[in-house]
Amino acid sequence: MKVSVVTYNIHKGFQHTRRVRVLHWIRDALREVPADIVFLQEVLGFETAEKASQLEFLADSIWHHHAYGRNAVSSLGHHGNAILSKYPILFSENTDISTNSVERRGILHAEIHVPNTEVPEAGQRLHALSIHLGLLEADRRSQVRRVCHRIHRMIHRHDPVIIAGDFNDWRERASPILEKRLGITEAYQSLNGRHARTFPSWMPALRLDRIYFRGMKAIESRTLAGAPWTRLSDHLALHAVLELGAAARITCSSNPSSSSTV
Repeated sequence: MKVSVVTYNIHKGFQHTRRVRVLHWIRDALREVPADIVFLQEVLGFETAEKASQLEFLADSIWHHHAYGRNAVSSLGHHGNAILSKYPILFSENTDISTNSVERRGILHAEIHVPNTEVPEAGQRLHALSIHLGLLEADRRSQVRRVCHRIHRMIHRHDPVIIAGDFNDWRERASPILEKRLGITEAYQSLNGRHARTFPSWMPALRLDRIYFRGMKAIESRTLAGAPWTRLSDHLALHAVLELGAAARITCSSNPSSSSTV
């Protein structure tokens, strides 16, 4: 079975060039992508001008299951990572991986049940982690180690995993570590030989955004460039199509909640 995923740093729903709200345009653009699971960063987790949290506004009637991990808190509200899913989220947890009091960072980990179209009561367990790492290399090294520790501790080695987000890894140091310690692969790199250029969106030069996977196969990966993407966030969105194997089949005897927020 194929799973279509997108990762996108939405810049808190504001246009990169000026403080103009573009959340409606972001929602419209995401709807045009046939994504089953969307990994988001810099999402405002409180009610905004749209009369809902950004998470709920973007999910709308497309992604009925969602999870949010609050990281940064201020007098104006809070923001963090999010996951939108067309498939039921069985469990979600947000883990603080901050290394200082200024940059608050976290790992949002959701366990998703991907149904089997031929056998509705059967399916596969898929672990999805939405991540936004720090700006300093020393901080990122520490945070990557904590990501590895969580996956070793919490996820069975045969379960498929997707780790996606804004890694801020402009020197491209994270991939060799993650491949060696976790046996994971980056989708765009595996198909194109290099990580995708995603920042800044109007003239991409830095390779910051990634979609890593394990226990799956990369079929396609591309940046979502051109109009309208270059007029929205300061990052481009990254899209990949991954194929699930026969591992990690599970049976669900209950109906999970339609949403999960941590």
